[in-house]
Amino acid sequence: MASKRGSTTKTLGLILIGVLVIGLGGFGVTNFSGQVRSIGSVGDTDMPVTDYGRALQNEMRALEAQVGQPVSFQQAQALGLPQRVLSQMVVTAALENEADTLGISVGDDHLAKELRNIRAFQGPDGAFNRVAYSTALQNAGLSERDFEEQLRGQSAATLLQGAVLAGTKLPDSYIRTLTGYAAERRAFTWAELTPGASNIGLPDPDEAALKAWYEAHIAEFTLPETKVITYVWITPDMIVDTVEVDEATLRAAYDEREAEFNMPERRLVERLVFADDAEAEAAWERLQSGEVDFEALVTERGLDLADTDLGDVTRDDLEAAADAVFSVDVGEIAGPAPTALGPALFRVNAVLPAVTTPFEEAEPHLRDTLALDRARRVIDGMAQSLDDEMAAGATLEELAEGTDLELGQIDWTEDSAEGIAGYDAFRNAAAAVADGDYPQIDQLGDGGLFALRLDEIRAPAPQPYEDVTDAVRTGWERDQQTEALIADGTAMAEQLSSGATFDDLGLTPQSEPGLARNARMPDLPAGLLAKAFELDKGQAVALPGEGTAYVLRLDEIIAADPESDEVKQLTQTFGDQAAQDVAQDLFQALSTDIQARAGVTIDEQAINAIHANFQ
Repeated sequence: MASKRGSTTKTLGLILIGVLVIGLGGFGVTNFSGQVRSIGSVGDTDMPVTDYGRALQNEMRALEAQVGQPVSFQQAQALGLPQRVLSQMVVTAALENEADTLGISVGDDHLAKELRNIRAFQGPDGAFNRVAYSTALQNAGLSERDFEEQLRGQSAATLLQGAVLAGTKLPDSYIRTLTGYAAERRAFTWAELTPGASNIGLPDPDEAALKAWYEAHIAEFTLPETKVITYVWITPDMIVDTVEVDEATLRAAYDEREAEFNMPERRLVERLVFADDAEAEAAWERLQSGEVDFEALVTERGLDLADTDLGDVTRDDLEAAADAVFSVDVGEIAGPAPTALGPALFRVNAVLPAVTTPFEEAEPHLRDTLALDRARRVIDGMAQSLDDEMAAGATLEELAEGTDLELGQIDWTEDSAEGIAGYDAFRNAAAAVADGDYPQIDQLGDGGLFALRLDEIRAPAPQPYEDVTDAVRTGWERDQQTEALIADGTAMAEQLSSGATFDDLGLTPQSEPGLARNARMPDLPAGLLAKAFELDKGQAVALPGEGTAYVLRLDEIIAADPESDEVKQLTQTFGDQAAQDVAQDLFQALSTDIQARAGVTIDEQAINAIHANFQ
């Protein structure tokens, strides 16, 4: 929660850090014309060109470290880095100017302490080193007097800022209001009304009623922008049946993966290693006597069970301990047995039987795998020749006639997901294609290829009424059912508000004992929870669904418990957050007021000259 409150303080130190550290890199902005020394001022406080250049360089290097690659000045401009640095410098200068106007300053003792805490000025022993101090400032192009004046001004600005930010506290009543709102809960009961549970009769709509409903809900029947696309494609599955794999290749693949098809017995094992045989034997005797169990031994060694887990192991993995481990049943402990780390106890948690898969059983799987692999290689080999044919003017239709490519057409929208539209590569290409784009061969995710051509773009348009008559009738009936059920529900809600029970009305109630505003209840119909927080205790209402309705009654308003851990945590969180927000607003208001009173001037030519050094 301290991040916001400390953010501006860190900003104030950013330029100083740039002068001390980044400045040692020799940024060349010391004097552009022999006269220009600042990029502007706030009141009587200048903003040195060197500070701006070094601070900007510092920001760029920080960004490079974050993204892991060099950042050009054009990229920095696009991200707004120069504007951010300039804004930070204006705020800093405004505070320094105000501190000087108010006569706020720091003494020599405070200044000396600040100097001693700067690492660039410390010697090998961590203490302030006069030679390091002079050398660092000389490399940065600063005199001791100028730097100390700068540091004194920034320290005074920090004091002023701290006076604004520190101690901001909102009234307890405000925090209680926030907490009470967030932690308050509602207990309510609800029931669903369905067409089968209510005696409703729907009139038979005439054509005029259906068309009126269609017009009122035209958005439901409006097709999105559609791209008519012709495409060709080929995938490994399309040609896998044409790929031949001889038996010799299959047997070679089986031999290469023999360990996968024929696995010896394995066991899931935990191992606890001891320093010597005596310690291992003592642990074994304690286990046999029932004094401890395996988990207790592990805990005594300061370990977790995860530290002892070997996973599944074979006899060869266990070497000298194999006979002991493979001779006990699941749940039993073997040992002490020798290992390369020392004597150990082993607990067997499961037995994985040996697996033997002869060539004849493995052959279908091997054939499918090898055939698909070869199909992918065949398709990959087609890519260059297909590109050459298209470059020579071949159309998609001609490619399909002369190769194994399949020709197709799709009315593509962003919701399309069938067939080739199920591939991300095709969807991305379809979304990006524009009039005049030349078809090109692209890869599909499974090793296939495709190319597409945009034939037409259809603007969003309503489907003709004649094409959606059935859907219109269904929608009209749904809305009529909802209206009729809401009418029944409203009458029931009035009775519930007057003291009737859900059982009295023949409803099947569902109770929610106490839900907060932000409760996540996937099975709770949308809108019920929000409506519960609008009702008075005992009040009931009817709510619409999709062809259904709901009756909701508020049973109890459960106020926030100030003694609960949840409310205490919320109180702390809201208090800190609100105080920080108010403090930041006050600081922003102060900074803006200072700039308005003192006046801000910016030398664009000086800034452009600095930027030229980064080009």
